[in-house]
Amino acid sequence: MVGTEAKLKERIKELTCLYEVTSIIVNSDYDQLETSLEAIAYCLKRGWQFDEDTEVFLTSGNYTVQTEGFRSDMVNITSDIRVFNTFDGYIQVGYPKDAYQLSDFLEEEKTLLENVALAVGNLLERKQVHDSEAAIKRQVERADRLHILGEITAGIAHELNTPLANILGFAELLKEKMTDSDTKRDLERIVDNAIFSREVVKKLMFFACEMPQEMNSVALIPIVENVLKLLGPSLRSKRIKLTKAFSDESIALRADTVQLTQVLFNLIMNAVYFSPEGGTIDLRISSKGNMAKIRISDEGTGIDTQISNKVFEPFFTTKPVGEGSGLGLSVVHGIITSHKGTIAHENNRPKGTTFTVDFPKL
Repeated sequence: MVGTEAKLKERIKELTCLYEVTSIIVNSDYDQLETSLEAIAYCLKRGWQFDEDTEVFLTSGNYTVQTEGFRSDMVNITSDIRVFNTFDGYIQVGYPKDAYQLSDFLEEEKTLLENVALAVGNLLERKQVHDSEAAIKRQVERADRLHILGEITAGIAHELNTPLANILGFAELLKEKMTDSDTKRDLERIVDNAIFSREVVKKLMFFACEMPQEMNSVALIPIVENVLKLLGPSLRSKRIKLTKAFSDESIALRADTVQLTQVLFNLIMNAVYFSPEGGTIDLRISSKGNMAKIRISDEGTGIDTQISNKVFEPFFTTKPVGEGSGLGLSVVHGIITSHKGTIAHENNRPKGTTFTVDFPKL
């Protein structure tokens, strides 16, 4: 009779444990999953025959929890945790090895452990699905914001073009009529600033996909050399040494010449801006398979990991106010994507940043 009562008591403990584990899983907060897993570990401890000596260890993915007295040298039974049919961790239930042996574990306890491991795996699957849905939602919201921003930007660009053209035109007319040198110098400043504003508008229109694209067969190296000539004064003013290496002088792309020039100009100009006085910029162009690879490395301060995922966002800039519109890399990213290419950045060793652009060749 005592044996039957003891078995019944154990079955009640096991059922209570499984019920509590199920309740924990149903009410789990996906943002505080480690707390739920720890609660499950202590439920298992209470569900075993010799609960005062039972200890539990659970590990899966980025999570590891255990009861207070668990030690790695305990006599234990183990059940694997599988997430989407892939091994992701395990649960161990153990007794002190100086007082117990494997035969002290009940068959029902082994079944209970397998059921709990299965339930934990299901919980972790739902966590992954939840995180994936949240990430997709954020991407959709970001795409929607960028779409709206693109429409607004296109409207602003069109509205600004006409008055900027008038400012430039009338300023040039006044320069022809004026003889006073101070007045002419002031008018030249007006013209220079209007031209700068017009370039910003052009970037806005590139960002908003309002500039027509003219795709032709173009030779890459001559375009690179032309850009370097344009940037010669900027390189010399900071005493920057430019090293370059072209593994293939005959690389040809199907590209828009103006947009390709803009990509190279922006990337190299950024490297110049962030490079220290007397620094080095390394430009390498190579050919691999059907792709042309452009690598531009500087010796600047590098890109902080906290903002590394924002560098291609429109209007994001680390430059001081008045020195950057935050459109350069966003426009570059858009142009490269429209050419079916890719762009990425990484740390340059020992310091600085490396941008890598891959373009499909002809």
